[in-house]
Amino acid sequence: MDLTTAIGIIAGLIALVGGFLWEGGNLSGLLQGAAALIVFGGTIAAVIISFPGSRLRKIPEGLKVAFGRRTHSTEDLIEDIVSMASIARRQGVLALEQISSDHPDPFLREGMQLVVDGTDAELVQQILELEIQAAELQNENHAKIFESAGGYAPTMGIIGTVMGLIHVLGSLQDPTRLGPSIAVAFTATLYGVASANIIFLPIASKIKARGEEEIQKMELLLEGVLAVQNGEHPFLVRKKLATYASTRFSLIPEAKGREAYETAD
Repeated sequence: MDLTTAIGIIAGLIALVGGFLWEGGNLSGLLQGAAALIVFGGTIAAVIISFPGSRLRKIPEGLKVAFGRRTHSTEDLIEDIVSMASIARRQGVLALEQISSDHPDPFLREGMQLVVDGTDAELVQQILELEIQAAELQNENHAKIFESAGGYAPTMGIIGTVMGLIHVLGSLQDPTRLGPSIAVAFTATLYGVASANIIFLPIASKIKARGEEEIQKMELLLEGVLAVQNGEHPFLVRKKLATYASTRFSLIPEAKGREAYETAD
């Protein structure tokens, strides 16, 4: 689990509540069940109306992207591809069948299996590029759901506040209750704005950022798969992928001399 997302949300909530209490506020003043029902219930309802069920069922996948963490580092993936390039030059691509089928990364596994099966290089590139486009679209769809929730929540908060003020203005017989009732009414606006800017929109941004990283990783693997299929020297494969990684991931892998790969010839 990537703790940065959870820590950010918790820190934001602590900052808001802490600032409120610092100014002498009462915590019970922030806990209003009716306001929470209007804001969160209304937001959930609006999101359900906005998206088909097939996309709503994938909300857990979006949360997994936002709160999960990458299991394979870019450096390890580069080293795996270089190793495969070395084996392919010594023994042929058929020797990669078992190695590729056991690899934990599904995209690299699929690409290498296509190479082992003797698929034309152009077709391999087309298939993997379609996989990349599908992954990009999926991440965009995940983010749009949370962006939508972030747009609806403040509006629901305003609606809750207006409803609360209607109730207040209809009960002016007791002026002593006017101030507390107005404060309760504005709690709905607080819930809507806070949830949008601390939970929904940041999660959408995190999904987009993670999606971009995933696409860049897949593009890196695509270059590696094609290099292995073309029989490129492992030294050149590593240099190409290291250059790609340094520009996309700010990663500069440890350099190795060409002599380290001479045995591949």
